Amino acid sequence: MVVIGAGPAGLTAAYQLSKAGRDTIVLEADDVVGGISRTVARDGWRFDIGGHRFFTKVQPVEDLWHEILAPGDFLLRPRMSRIYYEGKFYDYPINVLNALRNLGLVEATRCGLSYLKVRVSPPKDQSSLEGYVVANYGWRLYEHFFKTYSEKVWGVPPSEVSADWGAQRIKGMSLFKAVWEPLRSRLAGGRRNRAKQLTSLIEEFQYPKLGPGMMWETCRDLVEKAGVEVLLESAVVGVERGPGGAGAVVFDHDGRRHRVETDHVISSMPFSALVRAMDPPPPPDVGAAADALHYRDFLTVSLVVPASGGFPDNWIYIHSPKVKVGRIQNFGAWSPFMVREGTTCLGMEYFVFEGDELWDTSDDDLVALATKELAAIGLVEPTQVQRGYVVRMPKAYPVYDDTYRAAVDTMRHWLAAEVPNVHPVGRNGMHKYNNQDHSMYTAMLTVENIVAAAGHDIWSVNVDEEYHEERSGRGGETGTGRDAPIVPRQVAAVTGSGAP
Repeated sequence: MVVIGAGPAGLTAAYQLSKAGRDTIVLEADDVVGGISRTVARDGWRFDIGGHRFFTKVQPVEDLWHEILAPGDFLLRPRMSRIYYEGKFYDYPINVLNALRNLGLVEATRCGLSYLKVRVSPPKDQSSLEGYVVANYGWRLYEHFFKTYSEKVWGVPPSEVSADWGAQRIKGMSLFKAVWEPLRSRLAGGRRNRAKQLTSLIEEFQYPKLGPGMMWETCRDLVEKAGVEVLLESAVVGVERGPGGAGAVVFDHDGRRHRVETDHVISSMPFSALVRAMDPPPPPDVGAAADALHYRDFLTVSLVVPASGGFPDNWIYIHSPKVKVGRIQNFGAWSPFMVREGTTCLGMEYFVFEGDELWDTSDDDLVALATKELAAIGLVEPTQVQRGYVVRMPKAYPVYDDTYRAAVDTMRHWLAAEVPNVHPVGRNGMHKYNNQDHSMYTAMLTVENIVAAAGHDIWSVNVDEEYHEERSGRGGETGTGRDAPIVPRQVAAVTGSGAP
C-alpha cells in the first residue's frame, strides 16, 4: 500500500492501515511531516502554520487524537480572537455594542444611519459577500470590518466573492440582532454569555503543548514502530496505471528514481498534481481540468519579542489597509511550551501567491517589513524585536473559482472509472475546503473502504453549511461542514502564478 503525503490525512491513513495489518509505505515530498499542520522549530521557538484549534464534532477523529497523544500532551486553551482596527481592539465575532463604543458617538451614529438606509433601500445584488454583509450591517460597518481582511486573504474584492462565504460565518446575524440579543438578555435579568449568542462559538479547545506538529511527529513515530516506512524528501513523479488501475508508484529519493508496486494508492498530494502524475496520461479534458485548479500560498514572519509584547488572543485579525499583514498569531497564547522563557513569538501572516513580490522578497527584508508593520499598528516597537524567522507554505489553500467544481468533478469521475484503486484524501488531495479533522476523517473512511469494503462516500464529508466551530443544537445534525468562498476565475488565473 502506498500513501502519498505525510500530513494529517496521509499519516492518519498510514496509522489506520498499520492497525489493519497492511504493509504500507508513506512518501512525503517535504523534509518534515504534518503538511500545513506542521510545527516549525527554530532556536527553541515553535511556530504553528496558520493556527490550528483542536476541536471537532467527528467523534472518531476526537478518539484518534487521544489515541495518538497522551492526556498530558494536550492543553485546554481559551478561545479568543479580536479585530485590530484604527488602534483599537474589537470583539470577534463582531459584538456591535463593543464596536460602536470603540468607533465613538459620531461614527456609531453614522453606522446606525447607514444600516437604516440599507433596510429601506437594500443592495440590489446580495449574491456577493459585499452585498450580503452590507444588507445585514450597512455600508459603513462593512467598510470598517469586512472589506479589507477579505481582500487580503483571497486577493480579490468582496464584491467578487460568493455570499455563501459570509453567510456561514455571520449566519443569522444582523446589526439589529447583534444589538437586540444582549439587550434582551440583560433586560430579562440573565447573564450575558457572548459565546452562546447567535454563533454559539466554542469557548475553549484542545491544543498539543508543542503545537500541532507534535501530533504528527508522534503519529509518524507510532507508524514506523508498527513497521510502516515513512520516506521524507520523496517526491512522487509517476503513478503507473493499467486496465485494472494503478500498479506502481514512481518517486525520487536520495538522488535516485525508485519504483514501488502497490494494490492501492491513498493520495493527499495536490489533486491536480496527482492527475498529472498518471502514466499513461489522462485524456485531454481531464488534463485540462487539472490545469484549471489553482492555489493560494502563505508565509509567516515570526518575530521574537519580550513576553510583555504579547496579547491574550490566539490571533488578531488586522483590518487596516495601511499594512499588508492579515493576521497576527501569539504563539505564547497557544502554549507556553512554544516559546522560550521571558519571550513570546508573534507570527505575522501574509496571504500571497507563489512568485509574487512578497513571496520572492528575501527573508531579511520580510523580517524588516514585519517589524515595521508591527510597530505601525502600535503593538511592539522595533527595538523590542529580538530576531525573526520566515516560513513559506506553498499551496496552503486551494482556490475556489467559479469553474473549480466542474474541474474536480471531471477528475474524480475519471479516477473512479479508470483508476479506482487511487483514493484522493484531505484538503489539497481533494481540492476541498477541509479542516484538519475532516481531512483525517476522509482518510479514516477511505481505509475502511479498502480493508472492509465499507462503501463510504468520501466526497460527502464536510458538506454541511454549518460553521465548523459552532455547537449544533438541532437533534442529530452534526454540523461538521464548512463551505469555501468562490472567487473570480480570471483573478485566479491571472494572479495565481503559483498554480501548477
